[in-house]
Order: sequence, then structure tokens, then C-alpha cells
Amino acid sequence: MKKLAGDRVALNPIQWINLKADPSDPASESLWLFAEPSFRADYPDVLKAVRASGFEAVMMQVLDTQTLQNYRRMVEDAGLTLAPGYASVALPDDHGVVLRPGSAEGVRWFDGIRRIAEESNFFSLDTVFLAPEVWWGEHVVRTQRQVAVGAGFDQGRLNRVIDLLGTAAEVLIEEGIRAGLHNHVGTWIETEAEIEQALSDIPASLLGASFDIGHLAWAGIDPVAMISRHQDRLVDLHLKDLDLTIARKTLITPTSYNDATDEGIFLEPGLGDLDLDGVIDALPDEWAGWMIVEVDRASMPPAASADVSWKWVSERIEPLPERTPTPDPNGLVTESGRAGGAPARLPDSAQTA
Repeated sequence: MKKLAGDRVALNPIQWINLKADPSDPASESLWLFAEPSFRADYPDVLKAVRASGFEAVMMQVLDTQTLQNYRRMVEDAGLTLAPGYASVALPDDHGVVLRPGSAEGVRWFDGIRRIAEESNFFSLDTVFLAPEVWWGEHVVRTQRQVAVGAGFDQGRLNRVIDLLGTAAEVLIEEGIRAGLHNHVGTWIETEAEIEQALSDIPASLLGASFDIGHLAWAGIDPVAMISRHQDRLVDLHLKDLDLTIARKTLITPTSYNDATDEGIFLEPGLGDLDLDGVIDALPDEWAGWMIVEVDRASMPPAASADVSWKWVSERIEPLPERTPTPDPNGLVTESGRAGGAPARLPDSAQTA
């Protein structure tokens, strides 16, 4: 069995973010704490809990309510380094917006993408996960009524979504950030045919592939086959496990995204039905991308979920060689043995950027 590079494994701390108001009651209110201003006070402890579980890196997620410098201090205080973040682009149609070609509104539509590029460069990251927006509007069929089957397919809309992703990828690459297409159930790119069209229409030089293993399987796609088919443009990956009994049921019986989540479709690595070792074996030799563990809704308390995830990962990583500080041409302190010269800590230049 292949091994993962120990310095290219990270956790998305979503266990602490995507919660139920009453964890014992699946019918209670769903919470998304990244959107709550009060979460900023809790964020340092969450990051320290990630490090305590064993993970040395965390997915970049700067809150809207904090500066880059404030986030940098939180990450360093927790003893963590950063892995690539996530960017999404909304379809104007979904929001009742019409963008005129060349209009100021059309340019500003990608301001969020520019922000992600800025954050990535600030923290010396050069890749990002790029997805269509997951939209929770009342009448959105793919999140509210029928998930994972390509419900409400419209070729013209798919073409518009792909055009938006291509423009977003151009914005990112102009800033030195390589985007990878990130499939996500509930978006307008969730099925195999939709993913393949996006990868066909947007040149590989502009957009790589940064799949979500669990969301591939949920939509009935073979993750191993997908990785094998697109080895040459694979950038980074999100990894999770699934209860395939629930996943397969949603392919037969119309189910909302939240209902499937509340039923327990998402699981920590090794606790579900996916062939995750097969996924690792399908990776290209000497692959230098990031494997980010992401359990969209934990099946246990957050810290326990992180512990279980790390235990599974730790059995599948190559031991790191002894790391000694070495000079870097850009003046950053790096550690020998880290793939790609990954920063041993966040760059000092970020203090005054």
C-alpha cells in the first residue's frame, strides 16, 4: 500500500463548525459556526484541539471577522501550519442577478476569489480548491429536494457555471494560485458527466482536479477510477468516509442534502464503506498534493472525531526525516525533508503584509 507524505496531510476543522444545536437531536437546528461573529473567540481553542489530535496542518479558513495577521497568530499559537483553502463562485441566476458583460458588477462578482488569492499568497500557499457555490435557496432542487443525482439538469446553466469557474481560475492563476476543480454534491457540478465536461471545457493549464472523495462516491462515482483517469491534473484532495447505505438510498429516493447529513451519511476515515486505501494506491507516484481530511458532519464529538481521523491517517503516512532549519531563497525558514519546501512556520513577511 502506498503511503501519504506526512507533511502534506491536514484537517479541515469542520467537526467544530457544522453542528446541531442539540447533538442528541438530529431534528434540531443546524449550525454553521464560521458564520457566527462569536466564533472568533472560540477559534484559537479549536485550532489547538486540531494540533492536540496529532495533525500538524489545518486547512486555511480566515474568518470574515478577523484580519490575516490575527488568523496568523492563532495558527502559530496552536503550533500548526496551513494547507490550501476553499473558494466557490456563485451563479448569478441563483441570486436573481443579471451581469452585463464588462460591467463593474461582473468584475466584482469575483471579489471573493481575489480575497482567497490574497489569503493564499499571504500564507505562501499556491493551490486552492475551486467549486460552484452550494446554494441553500428555498427552491434549489439539488440541496432542498433531490441531492446527488443531477436533478434539474440544464445544459445552458451548466455551460454558464463552467464559464464562471474558468474566469475564477484565470483570476487565481494571475495571482500565482493554481485552482483544482472541487466537486460537491448539491452544486451544479455534482455528477460524473458534469465534472467531466468542466474538466474538458477548461484547459488543464488553467484548472486542475481537486476532488472530494466522499462527494464523488455519494454521487455514484468510483473515486479510484476518477483519480486514475485524471492523474495528470490532480492537485489536492478532500478525504472522508461515507455510509453507502444512506448514499445509495438518496440515489433512489429524493432526499435533501440536510436530511442525508442528519441521517449520518458522513463518517470519519475507516468507519464507513469507502475503499480509501484504494484511493491512496491510485495516487500518482511522487504525488506532492495535499490530502485534507474533512468529515462534513462528525459522527461523534469534535475532538474525538479529530482523534479518530488522525489515528487512521497516522497509519498511512511516511515518517518524516529529521527536519533541520535551512535557508530559503525567499528568506523564509524552511525544514529540509518537507515536500516542495513547505514553510516550517508561517512566513515572517505575513506580519506586515
